[in-house]
Amino acid sequence: MSPWIRILIYLVAAPIVGGLLAGWDRRISARMQSRRGPPIRQPFYDVMKLWDKQSFVTRRSQNFYIGFFLVMIIFTGALFFGGSDLLLVIFALTLAAIFFVLGAYKTSSPYSFVGAERELIQMMAYEPMILLTAIGMYMVTKSFAVNEIASHPTLLVLMLPGIFLGFLYTLEIKFRKSPFDLSCSHHAHQELVSGITTEFSGRTLALIEIAHWYENVFLLGWVYLFFASMPVLGVAMSLLVFGFVILVDNVFARLKWQTAVRSAWLVAAVLGFGNILVLSLMR
Repeated sequence: MSPWIRILIYLVAAPIVGGLLAGWDRRISARMQSRRGPPIRQPFYDVMKLWDKQSFVTRRSQNFYIGFFLVMIIFTGALFFGGSDLLLVIFALTLAAIFFVLGAYKTSSPYSFVGAERELIQMMAYEPMILLTAIGMYMVTKSFAVNEIASHPTLLVLMLPGIFLGFLYTLEIKFRKSPFDLSCSHHAHQELVSGITTEFSGRTLALIEIAHWYENVFLLGWVYLFFASMPVLGVAMSLLVFGFVILVDNVFARLKWQTAVRSAWLVAAVLGFGNILVLSLMR
Protein backbone atom coordinates (compact mmCIF):
# COMPACT_ATOMS: atom_id res chain seq x y z
CA MET A 1 0.00 0.00 0.00
CA SER A 2 1.23 3.49 -0.86
CA PRO A 3 2.50 5.57 2.11
CA TRP A 4 0.16 8.39 1.08
CA ILE A 5 -2.84 6.07 1.25
CA ARG A 6 -1.78 4.89 4.72
CA ILE A 7 -1.45 8.51 5.83
CA LEU A 8 -4.87 9.36 4.42
CA ILE A 9 -6.42 6.38 6.20
CA TYR A 10 -4.78 7.48 9.46
CA LEU A 11 -6.00 11.07 9.11
CA VAL A 12 -9.59 9.95 8.55
CA ALA A 13 -9.84 6.79 10.65
CA ALA A 14 -7.69 7.66 13.70
CA PRO A 15 -10.15 10.07 15.38
CA ILE A 16 -12.99 7.59 14.80
CA VAL A 17 -11.02 4.63 16.16
CA GLY A 18 -9.59 6.75 18.98
CA GLY A 19 -13.05 7.94 20.01
CA LEU A 20 -14.41 4.39 20.00
CA LEU A 21 -11.45 3.23 22.09
CA ALA A 22 -12.17 6.02 24.57
CA GLY A 23 -15.79 4.86 24.70
CA TRP A 24 -14.76 1.28 25.35
CA ASP A 25 -12.36 2.54 28.00
CA ARG A 26 -15.24 4.15 29.88
CA ARG A 27 -17.54 1.19 29.42
CA ILE A 28 -14.99 -1.42 30.54
CA SER A 29 -13.92 0.73 33.50
CA ALA A 30 -17.55 1.08 34.55
CA ARG A 31 -18.12 -2.68 34.37
CA MET A 32 -15.01 -3.25 36.48
CA GLN A 33 -16.58 -0.94 39.08
CA SER A 34 -20.00 -2.69 38.89
CA ARG A 35 -21.57 0.20 36.96
CA ARG A 36 -23.35 0.17 33.62
CA GLY A 37 -21.33 2.99 32.15
CA PRO A 38 -22.02 5.44 29.31
CA PRO A 39 -22.68 4.42 25.69
CA ILE A 40 -19.67 3.67 23.50
CA ARG A 41 -20.37 6.83 21.45
CA GLN A 42 -20.25 9.08 24.53
CA PRO A 43 -16.79 10.57 23.76
CA PHE A 44 -18.13 11.82 20.41
CA TYR A 45 -21.14 13.38 22.15
CA ASP A 46 -18.81 15.07 24.64
CA VAL A 47 -16.61 16.53 21.91
CA MET A 48 -19.62 17.80 19.95
CA LYS A 49 -20.98 19.42 23.12
CA LEU A 50 -17.62 21.06 23.82
CA TRP A 51 -17.46 22.28 20.22
CA ASP A 52 -20.70 24.22 20.70
CA LYS A 53 -19.60 25.81 23.96
CA GLN A 54 -17.82 29.12 24.31
CA SER A 55 -14.08 29.05 25.01
CA PHE A 56 -12.83 31.22 27.85
CA VAL A 57 -9.14 32.08 27.83
CA THR A 58 -6.85 33.93 30.20
CA ARG A 59 -4.32 34.47 27.40
CA ARG A 60 -5.06 34.18 23.71
CA SER A 61 -1.73 32.43 23.05
CA GLN A 62 -2.79 29.36 25.07
CA ASN A 63 -5.10 28.27 22.22
CA PHE A 64 -2.28 28.85 19.75
CA TYR A 65 -0.11 26.27 21.52
CA ILE A 66 -2.96 23.76 21.72
CA GLY A 67 -3.51 24.14 17.99
CA PHE A 68 0.14 23.31 17.39
CA PHE A 69 -0.16 20.39 19.83
CA LEU A 70 -2.93 18.88 17.70
CA VAL A 71 -1.05 19.54 14.46
CA MET A 72 2.15 17.95 15.77
CA ILE A 73 0.31 14.88 17.08
CA ILE A 74 -1.30 14.40 13.67
CA PHE A 75 2.07 14.99 12.02
CA THR A 76 3.67 12.40 14.31
CA GLY A 77 1.11 9.76 13.36
CA ALA A 78 1.41 10.65 9.68
CA LEU A 79 5.18 10.18 9.85
CA PHE A 80 4.75 6.85 11.59
CA PHE A 81 2.10 5.36 9.33
CA GLY A 82 3.84 6.83 6.30
CA GLY A 83 6.88 4.69 7.14
CA SER A 84 9.26 7.53 8.07
CA ASP A 85 12.30 7.46 10.35
CA LEU A 86 11.44 6.33 13.89
CA LEU A 87 13.79 8.88 15.47
CA LEU A 88 12.03 11.67 13.58
CA VAL A 89 8.72 10.29 14.87
CA ILE A 90 10.00 10.44 18.46
CA PHE A 91 11.23 14.01 17.94
CA ALA A 92 7.82 15.09 16.60
CA LEU A 93 6.05 13.35 19.50
CA THR A 94 8.24 15.14 22.05
CA LEU A 95 7.70 18.49 20.32
CA ALA A 96 3.93 17.96 20.46
CA ALA A 97 4.12 17.31 24.21
CA ILE A 98 6.17 20.49 24.67
CA PHE A 99 3.49 22.55 22.91
CA PHE A 100 0.89 21.01 25.24
CA VAL A 101 2.94 22.00 28.28
CA LEU A 102 3.53 25.54 26.96
CA GLY A 103 -0.22 25.97 26.48
CA ALA A 104 -0.80 25.03 30.11
CA TYR A 105 1.92 27.40 31.32
CA LYS A 106 0.32 30.27 29.40
CA THR A 107 -2.95 30.01 31.38
CA SER A 108 -1.31 31.35 34.57
CA SER A 109 -3.42 29.00 36.69
CA PRO A 110 -1.79 27.30 39.72
CA TYR A 111 -3.57 24.01 38.96
CA SER A 112 -2.64 24.14 35.31
CA PHE A 113 0.91 25.09 36.26
CA VAL A 114 1.24 22.07 38.58
CA GLY A 115 -0.18 19.85 35.83
CA ALA A 116 2.35 21.24 33.34
CA GLU A 117 5.19 20.60 35.80
CA ARG A 118 4.07 17.01 36.26
CA GLU A 119 3.70 16.54 32.50
CA LEU A 120 7.35 17.56 32.10
CA ILE A 121 8.31 15.10 34.82
CA GLN A 122 6.43 12.34 33.00
CA MET A 123 8.23 13.23 29.76
CA MET A 124 11.52 12.93 31.60
CA ALA A 125 10.39 9.52 32.90
CA TYR A 126 9.30 7.90 29.62
CA GLU A 127 11.75 9.39 27.10
CA PRO A 128 14.65 6.99 27.91
CA MET A 129 12.46 3.92 27.33
CA ILE A 130 11.04 5.39 24.12
CA LEU A 131 14.55 5.92 22.74
CA LEU A 132 15.67 2.46 23.84
CA THR A 133 12.68 0.98 22.00
CA ALA A 134 13.78 2.64 18.77
CA ILE A 135 17.39 1.52 19.31
CA GLY A 136 16.32 -2.05 19.99
CA MET A 137 14.25 -2.18 16.81
CA TYR A 138 17.22 -0.82 14.88
CA MET A 139 19.53 -3.50 16.29
CA VAL A 140 17.17 -6.24 15.08
CA THR A 141 16.12 -4.79 11.71
CA LYS A 142 19.21 -2.65 10.89
CA SER A 143 16.92 0.27 10.09
CA PHE A 144 15.08 3.12 11.79
CA ALA A 145 12.55 3.34 8.95
CA VAL A 146 9.10 2.31 10.15
CA ASN A 147 8.18 0.64 6.86
CA GLU A 148 11.34 -1.51 6.96
CA ILE A 149 10.76 -2.40 10.60
CA ALA A 150 7.17 -3.41 9.80
CA SER A 151 8.31 -5.59 6.88
CA HIS A 152 10.88 -7.50 8.93
CA PRO A 153 10.17 -11.24 8.51
CA THR A 154 10.36 -12.22 12.20
CA LEU A 155 8.37 -11.22 15.26
CA LEU A 156 10.35 -8.43 16.91
CA VAL A 157 8.89 -9.29 20.31
CA LEU A 158 10.84 -12.57 20.28
CA MET A 159 14.12 -10.63 20.11
CA LEU A 160 12.91 -7.68 22.20
CA PRO A 161 10.88 -9.12 25.10
CA GLY A 162 12.43 -6.80 27.67
CA ILE A 163 11.96 -3.73 25.49
CA PHE A 164 8.36 -4.74 24.79
CA LEU A 165 7.61 -5.00 28.53
CA GLY A 166 9.38 -1.69 29.13
CA PHE A 167 7.33 -0.10 26.36
CA LEU A 168 4.14 -1.40 28.00
CA TYR A 169 5.22 0.33 31.19
CA THR A 170 5.75 3.53 29.21
CA LEU A 171 2.28 3.28 27.69
CA GLU A 172 0.72 3.68 31.13
CA ILE A 173 2.45 7.06 31.32
CA LYS A 174 1.61 8.11 27.76
CA PHE A 175 -2.07 7.17 28.18
CA ARG A 176 -2.09 9.15 31.46
CA LYS A 177 -3.53 6.22 33.35
CA SER A 178 -3.07 5.12 36.95
CA PRO A 179 -0.60 4.75 38.49
CA PHE A 180 0.81 7.56 36.32
CA ASP A 181 -2.13 9.98 36.02
CA LEU A 182 0.03 12.67 37.58
CA SER A 183 -0.62 15.65 35.30
CA CYS A 184 -4.28 15.03 34.51
CA SER A 185 -6.80 12.46 35.66
CA HIS A 186 -10.29 11.42 34.62
CA HIS A 187 -10.87 9.92 38.09
CA ALA A 188 -12.70 12.29 40.44
CA HIS A 189 -10.97 10.94 43.54
CA GLN A 190 -7.55 12.23 42.49
CA GLU A 191 -6.31 15.41 44.16
CA LEU A 192 -5.54 17.01 40.75
CA VAL A 193 -8.41 16.07 38.45
CA SER A 194 -8.19 18.37 35.44
CA GLY A 195 -4.60 19.38 36.09
CA ILE A 196 -2.93 20.48 32.89
CA THR A 197 -6.32 21.01 31.17
CA THR A 198 -7.89 23.03 34.02
CA GLU A 199 -8.10 26.35 32.16
CA PHE A 200 -9.11 24.96 28.77
CA SER A 201 -12.74 24.89 27.70
CA GLY A 202 -15.02 24.74 24.69
CA ARG A 203 -13.45 24.04 21.32
CA THR A 204 -9.93 24.11 22.74
CA LEU A 205 -10.70 21.27 25.14
CA ALA A 206 -12.37 19.41 22.27
CA LEU A 207 -9.16 19.75 20.23
CA ILE A 208 -7.18 18.31 23.16
CA GLU A 209 -9.50 15.28 23.26
CA ILE A 210 -9.18 14.75 19.51
CA ALA A 211 -5.39 15.03 19.77
CA HIS A 212 -5.41 12.30 22.43
CA TRP A 213 -7.46 10.08 20.11
CA TYR A 214 -4.89 10.51 17.36
CA GLU A 215 -2.06 9.88 19.83
CA ASN A 216 -3.62 6.71 21.24
CA VAL A 217 -4.03 5.18 17.80
CA PHE A 218 -0.42 6.02 16.99
CA LEU A 219 0.82 4.43 20.22
CA LEU A 220 -1.14 1.24 19.57
CA GLY A 221 0.33 1.26 16.06
CA TRP A 222 3.76 1.18 17.68
CA VAL A 223 2.68 -1.87 19.68
CA TYR A 224 1.66 -3.45 16.36
CA LEU A 225 5.27 -3.10 15.13
CA PHE A 226 6.39 -5.76 17.61
CA PHE A 227 4.07 -8.25 15.86
CA ALA A 228 4.01 -6.76 12.34
CA SER A 229 5.15 -9.98 10.60
CA MET A 230 1.79 -11.50 11.66
CA PRO A 231 -0.78 -8.73 11.03
CA VAL A 232 -3.76 -10.44 12.66
CA LEU A 233 -1.72 -11.15 15.78
CA GLY A 234 -0.48 -7.54 15.73
CA VAL A 235 -4.00 -6.10 15.75
CA ALA A 236 -5.10 -8.56 18.44
CA MET A 237 -2.12 -7.74 20.66
CA SER A 238 -2.67 -4.00 20.23
CA LEU A 239 -6.25 -4.39 21.47
CA LEU A 240 -5.11 -6.71 24.26
CA VAL A 241 -2.52 -4.16 25.37
CA PHE A 242 -5.21 -1.46 25.42
CA GLY A 243 -7.34 -3.70 27.63
CA PHE A 244 -4.35 -4.30 29.91
CA VAL A 245 -3.83 -0.54 30.26
CA ILE A 246 -7.48 -0.15 31.32
CA LEU A 247 -7.12 -2.98 33.84
CA VAL A 248 -4.04 -1.41 35.43
CA ASP A 249 -5.80 1.96 35.51
CA ASN A 250 -8.61 0.49 37.60
CA VAL A 251 -6.44 -1.62 39.89
CA PHE A 252 -3.61 0.69 40.93
CA ALA A 253 -3.64 4.00 42.78
CA ARG A 254 -1.60 6.98 41.64
CA LEU A 255 2.11 6.98 42.48
CA LYS A 256 4.08 9.95 43.73
CA TRP A 257 6.05 11.64 40.96
CA GLN A 258 9.35 10.65 42.59
CA THR A 259 8.34 6.99 42.56
CA ALA A 260 7.05 7.27 38.99
CA VAL A 261 10.36 8.65 37.70
CA ARG A 262 12.51 6.18 39.62
CA SER A 263 10.43 3.20 38.57
CA ALA A 264 10.35 4.29 34.89
CA TRP A 265 14.12 4.77 34.81
CA LEU A 266 14.63 1.44 36.60
CA VAL A 267 12.47 -0.32 34.01
CA ALA A 268 14.40 1.39 31.20
CA ALA A 269 17.73 0.37 32.73
CA VAL A 270 16.83 -3.25 33.55
CA LEU A 271 14.43 -4.24 30.76
CA GLY A 272 15.40 -1.81 28.02
CA PHE A 273 19.15 -1.53 28.36
CA GLY A 274 19.40 -5.15 29.53
CA ASN A 275 17.65 -6.36 26.37
CA ILE A 276 19.97 -4.23 24.20
CA LEU A 277 23.00 -5.59 26.07
CA VAL A 278 21.87 -9.16 25.38
CA LEU A 279 21.38 -8.34 21.69
CA SER A 280 24.89 -6.90 21.47
CA LEU A 281 26.38 -10.03 23.10
CA MET A 282 24.50 -12.28 20.67
CA ARG A 283 26.30 -10.73 17.68
